[in-house]
Amino acid sequence: MVGDTPKCQWHQAYLALGSNVGDRVAAVEAACSEMVSRGIRLKKTSALYETKAMYLEDQNSFINGACEIETRLSPIDLLDTLKEIEAKIGRVKTVENGPRIIDVDILLYAKQSIAYERLTIPHEKMFEREFVLRPLCDLIPNTIPPLPDKINTFQEELEYLPKSQEKLSPLTPISSHLNPINTQNPRKLTHLMAVLNLTPDSFSDGGLHSTISPTSLVPMLQAYFNQFNPITILDIGGQSTRPKATPVSANEELSRILPTIQTIRSDASLSKIALSVDTYRASVAAAAIDAGADIINDVSAGQLDPDMLPTIARLGCTCILMHMRGTPETMSKMTDYPGGVIAGVGNELLARVREAEEAGIRRWRIMLDPGIGFAKTQAQNLELLRDFAKLRDFEGLKGFPWVVGASRKGFVGKITGVEEASQRGWGTAAAVTAAVQGGADVVRVHDVREMGEVVKMADAIWRV
Repeated sequence: MVGDTPKCQWHQAYLALGSNVGDRVAAVEAACSEMVSRGIRLKKTSALYETKAMYLEDQNSFINGACEIETRLSPIDLLDTLKEIEAKIGRVKTVENGPRIIDVDILLYAKQSIAYERLTIPHEKMFEREFVLRPLCDLIPNTIPPLPDKINTFQEELEYLPKSQEKLSPLTPISSHLNPINTQNPRKLTHLMAVLNLTPDSFSDGGLHSTISPTSLVPMLQAYFNQFNPITILDIGGQSTRPKATPVSANEELSRILPTIQTIRSDASLSKIALSVDTYRASVAAAAIDAGADIINDVSAGQLDPDMLPTIARLGCTCILMHMRGTPETMSKMTDYPGGVIAGVGNELLARVREAEEAGIRRWRIMLDPGIGFAKTQAQNLELLRDFAKLRDFEGLKGFPWVVGASRKGFVGKITGVEEASQRGWGTAAAVTAAVQGGADVVRVHDVREMGEVVKMADAIWRV
């Protein structure tokens, strides 16, 4: 049956995306950009999953995903457009089911069942392919396929498939120099993110690091990278977000961070460190990425600058969306969570994720942070660490990578009786261990060598 597809209307469709040649993530993102440039509305994306090749197995693993689009094109015109995009990115078909730099297939179109010589919708092989159904279930798990013999939802169809030897896990790219984060792999190793505050007023290390001579930081950073459990991410901040902190201007923030980013990026010995920039300003984020940063770490998840989420979408970089209420000046008074802190943080982060997706940020470019110490009481911070696995499995948030930053926080000092923030290493070690046990993908720390040892040991215990 062929449905009516008037060209004056927008039609909803779902596409499968795949690549197993070269920079696979870049190829998928290039296909997305090409669609947008040709007037196709890209509404939402799934996570990306790494899967072994099917049918012709002697080839590289694929990265697979799915996306929801809106288009005025007819099914055949859409097919032709997608083939043009594949050709532009460099696909050359050599053998059936063989290696390909990009593969874009139409899975569903306007709830129609369509049969052409060149095109069958729903895609005829989708129900035997976990690498198609799993990303599609990120988008429409409870939808029933538009076929007369189908009564199960896509999620049910996925569950009926034979189980893979290895569970498919979402991937999140953090840098072109590092492997993506593999969130659902039980053997994943925890990433160590070192804090580099280039501020005079941060709560534990304000004024410690020079912004006048960033080259003086290089030996310390080389030691971080060369230690037994090295850092993979360096989080650079030019403005304090401690409770009641007074903001500085964007120009002042940039003057603190840009020379350091440029110095690090000009040093070959530090080239494999991913650079994250801790800012809630879109202008600072854009300048930092242009200077060589890889990740934007926004403590407000886009709430303090309306341009931040669209800017991250335009930049195409990975971002960390942290849970916070209010501003650093007001957050300590905003700790009421009527349904409990896990539900409160989960629902509010889910709203931030939806806002990010609506702004055009790809799902595979989003990381989350529960915001330990931000708009939380001591009891709430402890509950987040104690029940962190529940937050990771919160409906709508499962599969995202998580960053946890409990290092030297005030609640650690209150519990241990250590007033000086820089001396809270033992308490921080316990909090970091709890984060690893709960499934954190990245821990953000100040005491890099010591916490490197803690993470190494915690991984040996729990990441098996």
